Amino acid sequence: MIEARHLRVLRAVATTGSFSAAGRELGCTQPAVSQQMKALEASVGTPLLVRNGREMRLTQAGEALVRHASGILAGLTAAEEEVAAIAGLRAGRVRLVSFPSGSSTLVPTALAALRAAYPGTRVSLEEAEPPKSVELLREGDCDIALAFRYEGAPGAEEWADLVVRPLLTDRLVGLVPDRHRLARAESVAIGELAGEPWIAGCPRCRGQLVEVCESAGFTPRIDFATDDYPTVVGLVGAGLGVAVLPQLAIESVRPRGARTVALEPAVRREIVALTLPDLAQVPAVAATLEQLGRAARRP
Repeated sequence: MIEARHLRVLRAVATTGSFSAAGRELGCTQPAVSQQMKALEASVGTPLLVRNGREMRLTQAGEALVRHASGILAGLTAAEEEVAAIAGLRAGRVRLVSFPSGSSTLVPTALAALRAAYPGTRVSLEEAEPPKSVELLREGDCDIALAFRYEGAPGAEEWADLVVRPLLTDRLVGLVPDRHRLARAESVAIGELAGEPWIAGCPRCRGQLVEVCESAGFTPRIDFATDDYPTVVGLVGAGLGVAVLPQLAIESVRPRGARTVALEPAVRREIVALTLPDLAQVPAVAATLEQLGRAARRP
């Protein structure tokens, strides 16, 4: 294997014409130069220099190696500078995947703070609900995935191979039309909404809704289903049904014509940021995780 330090010595010898002059240029002794040249010749398996008294010339192999050395060393220097910039957060890229209510609440605050602190770090954002977002992370298509899971749901081991950064606990709330009979109630048992038409959210949230309703003794009649939270709010505000939404989703939408009510018993979901163990050591990824944590601690 050819080492970069040996290439630097070879180039210095070729430029200066002697071991002693190369040593002066490199800041080392003549014997050290000679030793490194012998090591380089041993690694390539052929002589690189022909010594004739005080004169020294390159062999054909030596000429070929010197010809390539400049490009190789320049590439290494550029690589070292780029890695140093990434390590020092003067550069870098983070690919973030988030579910919609996280994208509209936690992510903007976190990315604004990250850009202010490290303007050279670039973050791309794509939206996907779990488990798709987690699949993207495991397949190498993103560096951080914002995800959630409901309290008490099975499958706690599904993230066992990942670094899990807890962000916050998000409580689900009921959403009813302004003129609904329960619109001004302090809290509502979900069973009180058994006879209502329902507007359901994303597939995972929809499954959780059905599970919660069935545990209360009824199956919800789902008239509409949409992944878009503003659409859910709009349908409820128009009096077309009731819904259950995460509090985080309500924060990002103005619920015109609709009112939120506390649900009993409480249903919560855990919001987390996920990454792979090796990625957690990358400075730009670690900085993004830190800013997401700070955004989640907002008042």
